[in-house]
Amino acid sequence: MKLTIFTKKLFALMTLFILFSGSGIGMPKDSLLVYRSKSGQEKSVKTKAEWETKRKQVLDRMQLVMGKLPDSKNLPPLNIKVTDSLKEDNHTRYTIRFTVAKDETLTADLYVPHQSGKTKKLPAILALHGTSDVGKRSIAGEIPKPNRAYAKELAQRGYVVIAPDYPSFGEQKNYNFEQDRYESGTMKAIFNHIRCVDLLQARKDVDPERIGVIGHSLGGHNAIFVGAFDPRLKVVVSSCGWTLFENYNAGEDVTKKFGGKLGAWAQTRYMPLVRDKYQLDAAQMPFDFDEAIAVLAPRPFFSNSPVGDANFDVKGVEKGISNVTEVYKFLNAADRLQVSYPDAAHDFPPETRLSAYAFIDKALNHTSIHQKLLF
Repeated sequence: MKLTIFTKKLFALMTLFILFSGSGIGMPKDSLLVYRSKSGQEKSVKTKAEWETKRKQVLDRMQLVMGKLPDSKNLPPLNIKVTDSLKEDNHTRYTIRFTVAKDETLTADLYVPHQSGKTKKLPAILALHGTSDVGKRSIAGEIPKPNRAYAKELAQRGYVVIAPDYPSFGEQKNYNFEQDRYESGTMKAIFNHIRCVDLLQARKDVDPERIGVIGHSLGGHNAIFVGAFDPRLKVVVSSCGWTLFENYNAGEDVTKKFGGKLGAWAQTRYMPLVRDKYQLDAAQMPFDFDEAIAVLAPRPFFSNSPVGDANFDVKGVEKGISNVTEVYKFLNAADRLQVSYPDAAHDFPPETRLSAYAFIDKALNHTSIHQKLLF
């Protein structure tokens, strides 16, 4: 029997309702302790099981703008190749290339602390760089920005560190987003970073239960993103990496160049659907940063959010943290949420970095060497 036009439209509306109800779309984005039941009703989160439902709904909505996270089953071996090395006083930096998926290769720096005697299992860090043409080397102390050398500094403090190139930077500068299998550069990066965790966990000198992630700016929000999708990361540090979308400020020139204040987020290397599907409108975005951070709970989260950051307005951070705090309190983990508001611009000042490192040390149960290395 043929369906009438009315019946077809009704069926389509019912389908959309089911999809939206299951994923939590349409839920007030600042109601972090509210989820949508299978029947489509908004309900308060009262149990940990209900929080897990809300958590999954947030991840589903993040994938609406990032694209679906690829399956991690049946992946090829990492096939790690060392292409260069640099021996330092207490560690060696290896430049490596490895397989993340079929026909997909990632370049990275791997910092390995020197050990004597029987190999000990050390904590490890995934270090993500900011926007820089040199990619991973921008956090190796090789650019004229001394407050960006956190990959090298953490290696000096006794961590195994992996610092990958973000697609389109460093050795990945010629990456072709148009020919890959991902709906966004952001999701490609998330998958790459998950494979970095795989690599760390496979090492004999790494404790697979003591791995964290840190990043500044571009690396700051990607630290949040990979932490949201990979619970193996036990602590997340984001420096100058986020504010609520409505508070994001790209600057007049960038806004004009990309057609709106969220236009920078819609670049091919990030999330094109911010423009193509959500019209560069913060109100239409299916997720916000307070939700992405809440997904991390009860794991420790540290945010460096300078009061003078021209891009990531501190007002949006304060509002977002207020929302996130309710989730951490609900999970009895309020002491695992820490924010620093230094009197600085878009930077990672020494005192704040030391606080972040101490936060990581505590979360990963590590006694760092060179405690005052920055001074």
